[in-house]
Amino acid sequence: MGLLDNKVAVVTGASSGLGRAIAVRYAAEGARVILADVQEAPIEGGEPTQIVIERAGGNAISVPTDVSQWEEIDRLVSIAVERHGRLDVMVNNAAIYTDSNLLDTSQKQWEQVIQVNLTGMFYGCKRAVQQMLEQDPINEVRGRIVNVSSQHGMVASPGDFPYGVTKGGTVQLTRQVAVDHARDLIVCNAVAPGKIITGKPGAANDPRALEYSHQRTPWPRLGRPDDVAGAAVFLASSLASFVTGINLMVDGGWMAG
Repeated sequence: MGLLDNKVAVVTGASSGLGRAIAVRYAAEGARVILADVQEAPIEGGEPTQIVIERAGGNAISVPTDVSQWEEIDRLVSIAVERHGRLDVMVNNAAIYTDSNLLDTSQKQWEQVIQVNLTGMFYGCKRAVQQMLEQDPINEVRGRIVNVSSQHGMVASPGDFPYGVTKGGTVQLTRQVAVDHARDLIVCNAVAPGKIITGKPGAANDPRALEYSHQRTPWPRLGRPDDVAGAAVFLASSLASFVTGINLMVDGGWMAG
């Protein structure tokens, strides 16, 4: 018996990085996973997430989805329900970056990051709650929402102004949904990764950035995607039976230091 046996879970941004790790772990725990992303090919390379899950004996389908568009989020959840009858878990993970500070961030960059990271999460939460309100509770819960925030929702994200702002918004959005819909028996939490090595190319893997992260993280290694996936499993499972509105840090002690 897996912790998520027969649960129906949607994961956005599921082709790469943290979303991929969460989706694979959910499937391994028995969930039927709907993979949502704008592309199937992993940024870090390798086989598509659906193939990885199916090869391991799991259940997954892929639905091309741009989370910044309400119509596509609406379609995504509708497909999940048409196929499996309900929606138990909604993971809002999809996000983009700019690597730009305040003065260098163009209006276009600002609007793009806000639209994907924050408006896309708003759409995901709203559509999930709409569906969950129509469902009968199972073990006192109609459904669970897991939002992927960041330690940069708690402290500034140096050199990435719009991203940091959206992650701060994610933390407050999570609290708001949790409080507003607790009496509806809908659980909403966030998982906040610290420095996680995903294998994606770019500035995040610059040797100087990695050295700084090692110095800043009390734990003797940096994070792995499966560390975040484990926290996401906990928040999606009945183990978290009286937990809602939290921002669960997965950061090797960074924020405690």
